[in-house]
Amino acid sequence: MLDTVAAAAEDPARDQPWADLGLKADEYERIHEILGRRPTSSELAMYSVMWSEHCSYKSSKVHLKQFSELPQETPLGKTLAGIGENAGVIDIGQGYAVTFKVESHNHPSYVEPYQGAATGVGGIVRDILAMGARPVAVMDPLRFGPLDADDTHRVLPGIVAGVGGYGNCLGLPNIGGEAVFDETYLGNPLVNALCVGVLRHEDLHLAKASGVGNKVVLYGARTGGDGIGGVSVLASETFDAAEDGTSGPAKRPAVQVGDPFMEKLLIECTLEIFAAGIVAGIQDLGGAGLSCATSELASAGDGGMHVELDKVPLRDSTLSPEEILMSESQERMMAVVEPGDVEAFLAICAKWDVEAAVIGEVTDTGRLHVDWHGQRVVDVPPRSVAHEGPTYSRPLARPSWQDALQADRAEDLPRPTTPDELRATLLRMVASPNLCDKSWITDQYDRYVRGNTVLAQPSDSGMVRIDEETNLGVAVSTDCNGRFAKLDPYAGAQLALAESYRNVATGGAVPLAISDCLNFGSPEDPAVMWQFAEACRGLKDGCAELGIPVTGGNVSLYNQTGETAILPTPVVAVLGVVEDVTKRTPSAWSEAGETVFLLGETREELSGSEWANVVHGHLGGTPPRVDLAAEKALAQLLHEGVGLLTSAHDLADGGLAQTLAEAAMRHMVGVTVTLPGDVFVGLFAESAGRAVVTVRAGDADRLRDLAARHGVPLAELGTTGGDALVVEGAFEVPLLELRSAWMATLPAALA
Repeated sequence: MLDTVAAAAEDPARDQPWADLGLKADEYERIHEILGRRPTSSELAMYSVMWSEHCSYKSSKVHLKQFSELPQETPLGKTLAGIGENAGVIDIGQGYAVTFKVESHNHPSYVEPYQGAATGVGGIVRDILAMGARPVAVMDPLRFGPLDADDTHRVLPGIVAGVGGYGNCLGLPNIGGEAVFDETYLGNPLVNALCVGVLRHEDLHLAKASGVGNKVVLYGARTGGDGIGGVSVLASETFDAAEDGTSGPAKRPAVQVGDPFMEKLLIECTLEIFAAGIVAGIQDLGGAGLSCATSELASAGDGGMHVELDKVPLRDSTLSPEEILMSESQERMMAVVEPGDVEAFLAICAKWDVEAAVIGEVTDTGRLHVDWHGQRVVDVPPRSVAHEGPTYSRPLARPSWQDALQADRAEDLPRPTTPDELRATLLRMVASPNLCDKSWITDQYDRYVRGNTVLAQPSDSGMVRIDEETNLGVAVSTDCNGRFAKLDPYAGAQLALAESYRNVATGGAVPLAISDCLNFGSPEDPAVMWQFAEACRGLKDGCAELGIPVTGGNVSLYNQTGETAILPTPVVAVLGVVEDVTKRTPSAWSEAGETVFLLGETREELSGSEWANVVHGHLGGTPPRVDLAAEKALAQLLHEGVGLLTSAHDLADGGLAQTLAEAAMRHMVGVTVTLPGDVFVGLFAESAGRAVVTVRAGDADRLRDLAARHGVPLAELGTTGGDALVVEGAFEVPLLELRSAWMATLPAALA
């Protein structure tokens, strides 16, 4: 029997499955107060998905609001759209704007690795499309359990295939990302997806339903039973460990099923609709499906909307109104169109073989009304669904174990001292899961489709050309060292920001703005909430010092298996602008006889390092010191050094040893260096704010002058050339031996 608004008023005592839908008792009571009655089953469905942790940010809002206190201005000017929109939009000059955002699809990717990862890509692409932009590139920061774990072998191939399969079918280059392994991600992999889009300033579109009488059009794929309560409810659940030690989700709703070919048609159809100027407002359908699109469009517009739910095209005619409202079927968009433009809108959809249906209109009632075959099943104030969900100031406390963790310094661990020990350590490090060659993964992605990819993995950042006449381009990097964030969440978040900022700068780009994807454990754990609060504070303070805004992002909580939370993983994406991509600085040298310099200061900072992890299985101490003023000076030097520098590669995981190895192996051109002081510290310390650069032999003094002008410490290390990595007075490793060790790890584990 249909549960209508009238029935809800007449039957106030009916039992409802609010707890099964993830609502708390006080939240259910609040819905009663808002409506002045019990909710209908359709209203309960809407509130449950929209008030979920994933959609409402109820545990994180109090901490995220500080990002809006930052000046909404990049080094090139004001942001065109920021926090609260589908994605941030920034001006990059010449009338162009770029939109970018990173989001999570973690829990669905554990349940069904291929479709979870694939639909994560599809969802972020539609967010970018909804801003009026053509998507031009994607990236994928990934985290897995130990490389030798059975569950890693279950999820990793499917996740990688899903990311590659969907993005490749869309014709979008995958220009970078990360693949990190740690035991805390066992049973809870992280699949973060980033997309970059390009638009002219005048093409910007926002998600709002304005203009009384304007029509609401749903277009794209038909609505099915896949993903009902999917990312919205599933992402608000922890994965509980079973008695046999395995893990699984507390709830297993169907994961969304993606169709990249439908999405490709949807992209081209939507861009033609934009070009025709016949859209008054637009929203993609992702998490929470129609519940989200209708309530958010109405809430951000004039406040009223009437929808006839029985006009929604269905793949499954047995779906109830509640299921239609909760379905997270992919490849769908919702547009607000003036009545006189509806015919033209539908004609463009038909041209692209995209199904479209007028399902409602904008009203002046201030209410969201949803009818099912003429009977009202939803009558709610839309803001109460979309923007006025519960807000929690969760208890937070610095964990009791933090002091002991920080006291357990990696600097006190036994270290190699002889040349043979140092050489063996280098080979062991380059072959370790986090430092080894990732081409087993990245070769499954098309990095050069569309013909505008300038840099891609394994370069420090991805870079794409925006304008083929002027060669204007953008560079993007994603980074996070969860080990650093565990040791000190405030500093760890700033180190993630600093490394991503530095990676963009090494190519010669000017960093402009960030998007973040904040992956943490259960917000009901005060220690996790302390980590989250500290990371947010660190990011806000870091962005303030660097002079760049947070344009948007995503929060993913409940990332834990049983009582084991993941490492706090605040992934930071930095986007920068490149005036001329033909003059970018490559990440590796390609010629012999060039002079190698180290920029920045090296300190004995080994805690949280890959050396401590790989050699000792150790995590303790305090992470490297953050000096954002030094990071900014280094970035300015790298930008000004375009044309002078023949290569630039940042120092991060694995320290100088890893940077020299990667830069030498890229074109198989060796290097001979002399390290002052403690050779081990020089090779494996992970101090921030550093880069290795090369210049032609006659340009060394120009670089010294440039470094002096920017106050950046500089040390000459040696010369490129030969067929080995040589550390004078210590050891040498032939590049063929080095490359063999570096390339063997993933194929041996995953083939």
